[in-house]
Formats: sequence, C-alpha cells, structure tokens
Amino acid sequence: MIMNVEEALQGMWHQKLAAELQAEYMQSLAAFLRAEQSAGKRIYPPGRLMFRAMNLTPLEQVRCVLLGQDPYHGSGQAEGLCFSVPEGVARPPSLRNIFRELESDLGVTIPARCSSLVPWAEQGVLLLNSVLSVEEGKAASHQGKGWERFTDAILNVLSREERPMVFMLWGRYAQEKARHLHHPEHLVLQAAHPSPLSAGRGGFFGCRHFSRCNEFLRAHGQTPVDWLTIAGV
Repeated sequence: MIMNVEEALQGMWHQKLAAELQAEYMQSLAAFLRAEQSAGKRIYPPGRLMFRAMNLTPLEQVRCVLLGQDPYHGSGQAEGLCFSVPEGVARPPSLRNIFRELESDLGVTIPARCSSLVPWAEQGVLLLNSVLSVEEGKAASHQGKGWERFTDAILNVLSREERPMVFMLWGRYAQEKARHLHHPEHLVLQAAHPSPLSAGRGGFFGCRHFSRCNEFLRAHGQTPVDWLTIAGV
C-alpha cells in the first residue's frame, strides 16, 4: 500500500504535482487506503502500482492520453493502467472490444495471448484511470475519496503542455473531463465506452480513434504511436 503519497511519483510528474501530493485531501486519501488495508480489505492495484501510469509514461513523453474510470476489481487484473491486464490474464469485455476496434481500424489481427497495454505506455500513451484504486469485488468503491481531484490536476497539467497531443475520451464519465482540456493545439476524440452495453449501442465501433490519433500526430510533426507493439511486432 502507498504509505507516503509524496514519494509516489517520479520526475517531472512529481515536480508539477508537488502541491497536490502535499494537499490535505491527498493525505486523507492515503489515510483512508491505510485504514482499508488494516481492516483486511483487498485493494487493487497493489500500492506500488497505483501511480504506475505516470511513472511508466513520463510527462515529457506523453503524446496520447487514454482515460478510464477506475481499476478492474477482480483478483490479478489491475496493473495500474486503464483497460490493461497482465499478460496471461483473460481479456475483460471492454479490452476485448478495444482490440476488436483496433483490428478493424488498422486491418490487423492481435494474437489472443495479448492483454497488457504496457507497450503503449512505454511509448507515450498515458493510460490513466480517473480513480486509481478499488476494493476487491466492488466496482467504483473508491470514487469520491479524492482521486478525482488528483487526476483532474493531472489533466490540467497536460492541458498546459504546448506540444500537440491527443486525448481519447470513451464514455460519458471520461467525456466529463473534457472541461479540463482547453489547449487549441490538442485533439480531443470522444466515443462511446467500449463496455459491451455501451459499445453495442453504437458509437465506439468504427470510431477509428487509433488511426485518427496517428494522423493528427503526423500532421503536427509528432511520432505516431505504434499500436501493434502489444503484439510484439
């Protein structure tokens, strides 16, 4: 479990968010997490992975942001990156639909063994959940505890970055965060959530966000994302 939130972030993220890390609401959040753990509750992801999205994708390398809601709440699923699960873990329904759209958009086939999105994070795709922890078996159980304010601050930092970047907001929850994104050089893409219920109603399949992201990056002199690195190709 994270015991000292002020030591949780690295590099430029820590510099830009130092005031937030020291704020009373973050200290209260850390106390809440410690109390939950002391009460015997299982919290996902493990404490060392709660800030993984930022630590795996340094601020100065971010070129695309994919925003999720909160971590998976099943055992062995959450790995600190939105929508991602460790290799060898079965793909949750939303991730299956993300890969289905990726295959359709780029005309490729992603091997069934692929489930982790770490290769995206390592090349500048910030895989950020709005809430960074959850109790086992209880979806959204840590909403309203302070994480939302912290991740709003992250988006405000990103919005002030001058280099062009892309924000993918899937579903109404993520789209509400668009109010923090004001820089005219950034591209904000919105679509339905990839969960089976939302995606099946239309608005996610066919959104082509992966290719649209790369078209924008190329047009603005940025290196496109190699979305196929998850397949090891």
